[in-house]
Amino acid sequence: MHIMIIGAAGMVGTKLTQRLVADGALGGKTIDRLTLVDVNEPAAPSGIPATCMAADLTTAGVSDRLAGLRADVIFHLAAIVSGEAEADFDKGYLINLDGTRFLFESIRQEGLRESYCPRVVFTSSIAVFGAPFPDKISDTFHNTPQTSYGTQKAICELLLADYSRRGFFDGIGIRLPTINVRPGKPNKAASGFFSNILREPLSGQPAVLPVADTVRHWHASPRSAVEFLLHAATLDTAPLGQRRTLNLPGLSATVAEQIEALRRVAGQKAVDLIKVEPDDTITRIVAGWPQNFDPQRAIELGFRAESSFDEIIQIHIDDELGGKLP
Repeated sequence: MHIMIIGAAGMVGTKLTQRLVADGALGGKTIDRLTLVDVNEPAAPSGIPATCMAADLTTAGVSDRLAGLRADVIFHLAAIVSGEAEADFDKGYLINLDGTRFLFESIRQEGLRESYCPRVVFTSSIAVFGAPFPDKISDTFHNTPQTSYGTQKAICELLLADYSRRGFFDGIGIRLPTINVRPGKPNKAASGFFSNILREPLSGQPAVLPVADTVRHWHASPRSAVEFLLHAATLDTAPLGQRRTLNLPGLSATVAEQIEALRRVAGQKAVDLIKVEPDDTITRIVAGWPQNFDPQRAIELGFRAESSFDEIIQIHIDDELGGKLP
């Protein structure tokens, strides 16, 4: 089996690569080849032959080249994050929409030359939804994004469904919760503070909270994100019908509840490292985001996530801090 990951140098892409190498198989089929693609060349793993490429889907000919490699499964994770897409309108639409459209069309053209219908797993976002919200967002709630990032993802979901309907590929979209606790350094995502207020204090570093602690949001761990992708790549898509994108399980929690979990796991000294510095731009963006879901379709299809923030924090400690606090 040949697997391609576009966006392989990012946090989720890196963890997905590590998991695929460790497993050596996907859906009972041996992985004999990986193609890892990102704007910065991903690191080559050991254990499975891998081609690592620095490439940008918005550059002429790149998507044609990638489709021509005829991977059996394509994980399309590449995007610029929400805050950056909101700050730079042109860049957001170029990368998040046009790059995806170019890839989908190149796959279609490759199939027209010679039969080819890969599984395409596309990472969408809960930012496709906008307020006002019900207490829990159901699987039939309408898409009314209130950011450019959410709009770009919503358009890509429609393209995914139509290209799948026409048989150009077998696509599935997964609306990822905010992934928490993200390892590494802060990025430009408006949601970054959800991780920052846990990750930095857990390492003895100060963190900034730019919103009120009453803000509620939908979360899952990096470990769950990888499990979501693997499950999406192997499940039977027939039950999806034309509704090719799923709301995924997660955990609804307020910032205050996050901080209380941090206090239980790491003590008051960690909580004391959080400094409140209100940011009107981030507050405005986050106010239009979903807070809670009832993802019955995904649950019925076998997707699972964490049930407490203590568990999410412990996963970060186990996976990123060697199982113990500094």
